[in-house]
Amino acid sequence: SEWAAAFQSSALAVRSSQLRTATLPEVGGVLDVATTTYSWSGHEERSAYYAALAADPLDHSGGQWVAERKSCLYVEPPLVADFGLHGLANAAPPEGASVGGGDAIYELRRYQLQLGYTTVPRFLELYAGGLPSKLAAPGTDPSSSLVTVLNTEVGSLNEVIELWRHGRGTVAMDQSRQAARGAAPWREAIGSIAALAVSFTTSIHRPLPSAPWQ
Repeated sequence: SEWAAAFQSSALAVRSSQLRTATLPEVGGVLDVATTTYSWSGHEERSAYYAALAADPLDHSGGQWVAERKSCLYVEPPLVADFGLHGLANAAPPEGASVGGGDAIYELRRYQLQLGYTTVPRFLELYAGGLPSKLAAPGTDPSSSLVTVLNTEVGSLNEVIELWRHGRGTVAMDQSRQAARGAAPWREAIGSIAALAVSFTTSIHRPLPSAPWQ
């Protein structure tokens, strides 16, 4: 698309070492909504970067193709390190990123939870309890990997996101989903999580050619 071409040549894409993913959705919600993911050490680094970007006359990452922008801040809970997930702090492409022959997709799984201070901690406790069985489920496609888990710091509060990469595209996603259904501890965890959730959505995204993570 013209927007993707503009993004690829923009200062935002070329200069940001914090950029991880830049994707466009294929299915699962409103189309033509680009999603970019960054990793920041804190608010100060993020603010300084965008201040410099705003002053750069070469930056044309928005231009005529952008109707609106939305920005949210998320944090990675301790389970990302506990389970050895790739995480956003690691700038290198996720392990197995060469698998898939250009068919790779990212799957965003969003849980909107009930309001309350204890809801997200309880979700993460249940999630961590069932996750090992899901990750080790027999039949899981080897190109599927859980890249990170995030929960909201600024934005729609009490939202938790799983970011999965499937190197063989939807074939891998479907195979890994089917395998997870056979993991009894995971099914039990999801049954308990359902009582905490207001809604759950999934969407499939394709990485832009300029994105650091493919």
